Amino acid sequence: MFNSAHGGITVSAFFDTRRAIDGDKYPVKIRVRYKRDRRDYATGKKMTAEEWGKMPETKSVKFAKYRDDIQSSFKIVDGIVEKLYRDNSFSFAELNQRLGKCDSDTLNTAFYAKMEALKDDGAIGNMLNYKSAIRSIESFAGSKIAFSDITVDWLKRYEKRLIEGGKSYVTVSMYIRCIRAIMNDAGIKEAQYPFGKKKYEIPDGEGRKLALTMQQVKAVISYTDGLETTERYRDLWFFSYLCNGINFGDMLQLRYSNIVGDEICFYRQKTIKTSKVKKEIQATLTPEMQAIIDKWGNPDKKPNNYIFPYLTGDETLTKRKNLIHDVIKRTNKRLKNIGTALGIDGMTTYAARHSYATVLKRSGANIAYISESLGHTDLKTTEDYLASFEKEERRKNAALLTNF
Repeated sequence: MFNSAHGGITVSAFFDTRRAIDGDKYPVKIRVRYKRDRRDYATGKKMTAEEWGKMPETKSVKFAKYRDDIQSSFKIVDGIVEKLYRDNSFSFAELNQRLGKCDSDTLNTAFYAKMEALKDDGAIGNMLNYKSAIRSIESFAGSKIAFSDITVDWLKRYEKRLIEGGKSYVTVSMYIRCIRAIMNDAGIKEAQYPFGKKKYEIPDGEGRKLALTMQQVKAVISYTDGLETTERYRDLWFFSYLCNGINFGDMLQLRYSNIVGDEICFYRQKTIKTSKVKKEIQATLTPEMQAIIDKWGNPDKKPNNYIFPYLTGDETLTKRKNLIHDVIKRTNKRLKNIGTALGIDGMTTYAARHSYATVLKRSGANIAYISESLGHTDLKTTEDYLASFEKEERRKNAALLTNF
């Protein structure tokens, strides 16, 4: 509908049908291409495929307004691209900075624009992280925070406020990384950029990682308090452990079509968008896993049905994320009870992934195999991942030396 070209740079409005964001509606975006790279910019408009098809022809007042709004967004982006091209200074960093000055003159508005873009892209989990962060930030500094306000001292005071308010360093790290990402997108000049060595360094936000021993895993899967609900969530945890440490979000989105012969084949949703090479993970469907499916799985085993009956496939992305979060919350509640009964601290759904990796490592499995089964992109990621658990194990063993 709206297209232009400036040398090797193209600008176009397009209808992004990759993911619906509101029933059968999809976002309209402005796409800029340069060399082999591209960036998409939200217009804030969404419509059905039928509405998009009518846009060029219809004389409806409603569609004329849509057209005008989309054209306005297009002209803003195209005008900046044209000027940068004429000045021989085009880069996406410079474009983002100029757009930031037009539409995101405060940190707050930049946050809300980022959240809208993430929602349009279907990155609901990441969008919710930004939502939590901006709520906290606005509680600390108000609704109109200039980028120039974000100094080393400001960040230190914000960190102090969070810690004094009972937030963990995991939360501190997450919120401040959101601020840094926003400032990176805005192309803040180096002299005003508060992050880095001898400036503000984001604190280490690693949470406590729990990896169970083989004996502890056996104790967990054998535990019962006589309640069916406890046994169901216990078995879901065990399935996650056996299925290459699959995270609960991916596990709850497994369909019967993911079962290929005697294996479960899937992609990690966390990395499928960001990885150039899409690595399919293959987990052996063990008799224990099949028993869990038979007991708690969806009895209607059509290929497109989810294995575990928590999702239907008709949910919006936000609703799906909320349902998965609710299952994780309920599972963690039961796991905490199991851990208390067995004397195992910190039992959570994520302990299944940690335990899968470390049990294999301690049993002599090849690091390359563990890396591939976890879906890591390189061995160093796996080595770093396992190192934290081995350090914890060394600390426990060191304590035994003086356990008189």
